[in-house]
Amino acid sequence: MALLRSWVTSANDPNGPFPLNNLPYGVFVQGDGDLHCGVAIGDQILNLTRLEEDEHLNLPEILIFAIGSWNDFMELGPKVWAAFRAFLIEALEEGSPKQATFSGYLVPMAEANMAMPFDVAEYTDFYSGRQHATNVGTMFRGAESALPPNWLHIPIGYNGRASTVVVSGTDIHRPLGQRKPAGEDAPVFGPSRRLDIELEMGAIVGTPSQMGQPISVAEADEMIFGYVLLNDWSARDLQAWEYQPLGPFQAKAFATSISPWIVTAAALNSFRTSTPPREVPLLPYLREPGPMLYDIDLSVVIQTKGGSPQIISRTNYATMYFSAAQQLAHHASSGCAMNTGDLLGSGTISGVTKDTFGSLLEITWGGKEPLTLGKETRTFIEDGDTLTLLGHAQGDGFRIGFGDCAGTILPAVEFPA
Repeated sequence: MALLRSWVTSANDPNGPFPLNNLPYGVFVQGDGDLHCGVAIGDQILNLTRLEEDEHLNLPEILIFAIGSWNDFMELGPKVWAAFRAFLIEALEEGSPKQATFSGYLVPMAEANMAMPFDVAEYTDFYSGRQHATNVGTMFRGAESALPPNWLHIPIGYNGRASTVVVSGTDIHRPLGQRKPAGEDAPVFGPSRRLDIELEMGAIVGTPSQMGQPISVAEADEMIFGYVLLNDWSARDLQAWEYQPLGPFQAKAFATSISPWIVTAAALNSFRTSTPPREVPLLPYLREPGPMLYDIDLSVVIQTKGGSPQIISRTNYATMYFSAAQQLAHHASSGCAMNTGDLLGSGTISGVTKDTFGSLLEITWGGKEPLTLGKETRTFIEDGDTLTLLGHAQGDGFRIGFGDCAGTILPAVEFPA
């Protein structure tokens, strides 16, 4: 596929993140303070809430965008998603007769503040990056038993907190919690000292499944509405103390950041790629009927307080061992009902070399190999640091971008007396 040209001229920049080929969905706030649903096109946002109010959209239900969330639209299902995307492409393409009308509903991105694009129903984080799992397992269990016995057979995950999933640009307070210092007999309570990131992709469930009804990988793939960049902030010292026997809890409950634009599965379709060869055969319910991963370049940027942004990692989503469709199919296999707005974190995405690792835990090898940042060093995140995830799929003369996934760490909030 080549660049689709738009009458919104900024969308024709081959290095821009939001060409006509993309059309990601988001929610923004302008001067009136209300939430508006919009689609990104070049450096503009097409205000769909206003277009719907003025009866310029042809949708099967009324006031889909009035609530300032994409959940109601997601519930309409894949046929409506496809028809609406085709309508938008036709309206925004070069030479469209709708230009005269639609141009009056464009809002400069520079004048808008982005909000959460959807209401997160529930959040599940997986552990499906093989290199990350190998790295972490090697640190804590040794290379000979780095991967748990079940890892090659099953997408491992845990249920996280939907309440603290936030949009890019939201400041994050350093979490408080219990940690057990080395050599001490008892834990202490206070701010985390080993605060970290996890570079992930997030898949958003569009259509629900019923309790008691398993779904195939192909059906799961059809249910996924789109993808966001996801940073599952992690307090490694809290996690080390609390995770046995039930796994992550407060160490990951305090914040998860996502990028503001939902890049639809349709926009990514031409970037599909296969999961890696299997060392052991998967059980039939997890086998994929076709390519289910995506070729998406990813990077991590750190900016210390007063410093300049520096890229500390570059990797690709295609390194994952299990796809989002496999994760979703496994999630529903027990009869667990999946809801519109469920968010699935991919797990940390790491390549095979240090400059492709997706967490500081790996980059600094548990703090033993500090990262040099100009005149400063880091083993883990310090107050005032801003971490930003970036990602795009590279097409023929165009890019499919996600927008930044950024957060700045603020000091911990003092515990009430």
